Amino acid sequence: MDVITTRSLWRQALINERAQGRTIGFVPTMGALHAGHRALVEQAVRECDVAAVSIFVNPLQFGNAGDLAGYPRDLEGDCALLEDAGAAYVFVPEVTEIYPDSPDHQATSIHVEGASLGFEGADRPGHFDGMATIVAMLFSLTGRTKAYFGEKDIQQLCVVQQMVADLAMDIEVIACPTVRHDDGVALSSRNARLSHTARQSAAVIFRALSVGGKALESGATRQEVEAVMASCIAAEPEVSLSYAGVVETPSFAIPNELRPGQEYRLILAGELDGVRLIDNIGAIAGRRP
Repeated sequence: MDVITTRSLWRQALINERAQGRTIGFVPTMGALHAGHRALVEQAVRECDVAAVSIFVNPLQFGNAGDLAGYPRDLEGDCALLEDAGAAYVFVPEVTEIYPDSPDHQATSIHVEGASLGFEGADRPGHFDGMATIVAMLFSLTGRTKAYFGEKDIQQLCVVQQMVADLAMDIEVIACPTVRHDDGVALSSRNARLSHTARQSAAVIFRALSVGGKALESGATRQEVEAVMASCIAAEPEVSLSYAGVVETPSFAIPNELRPGQEYRLILAGELDGVRLIDNIGAIAGRRP
C-alpha cells in the first residue's frame, strides 16, 4: 500500500491506474477507522480494481476548536487496517497541503441547498459547507471513481449525492449499509470518547429508531412517529435529544403526510458525555388499520 501526502502525487497515481484500464474505488475518511470504514474499503476492493482511501481531519467541518482538537487520531492503526482490508493507496495530506493559505482563508467553498438544510445543517452551521468543499476537492484530485459513503451519516450522503448531480461530477456515489454493534449502536469514531456508562446508554438511540420504525410501518403519522422516538429517548436520562425526525431522501424534505408504501428515513441525534451521536434507519410507511 502506497502512502501519499501530496495532491500532485495522489492525482498522478490514480491517473496512471486509469491509464492501465483499472477502475478506482474511493473512500474518503477522517481517520480513527473502525469496522464500518473497513466495510466500505472491502466493498471498494470487491467492486473496483484499485481501492484508494483518504484520511484528512477537515478543519472546515468543525464548529469549534475543542471538537477539532478532541477528534481521535490513530494514523498507524488506520494504515494497518487499510492495508489488511486491501487498499492500494492512502492519501494523508497535511492541512497546509489541502489549504495552502490556511482553512480560515479558503476563498472558495461549496454550499449545497436542499439536503443540507435543517437537522445537522441547523445544529452545526457551516458543517455541510466544509464537508462539501473538501469532498469536492477530493473528487477533483481523485478523478473518475466510485465513491463509497456509509448510510449512518445519511444527511451527509444526501448532500454529496445532490452536489454530484448538480455539478455533473464524474462520480458514482455508492451508499453502504450502517455497521452496528450487537446492541444496535452504530459504529462511529466518536464512540471512543464515551465513558462506559454513556456507551451503554447510547443503545437507546437505535431502540428509539426501531420503535419509530414499527410505528411508521403500522400507519402512524409523522408527528406520532417523532413523538414515540422522543419519548423513548426521554426515558434515558444520560441522553440529551437534539432532534427526532422523519424525512424523504435524497431531498431530506420533511413530508406533510406519509404515503403508504413509500420508504422514509427516521433520523435521530443526541448528546452523551458531550459527544454528539447521530443515527438513522429506513422504514416503509404502512396504512393505519
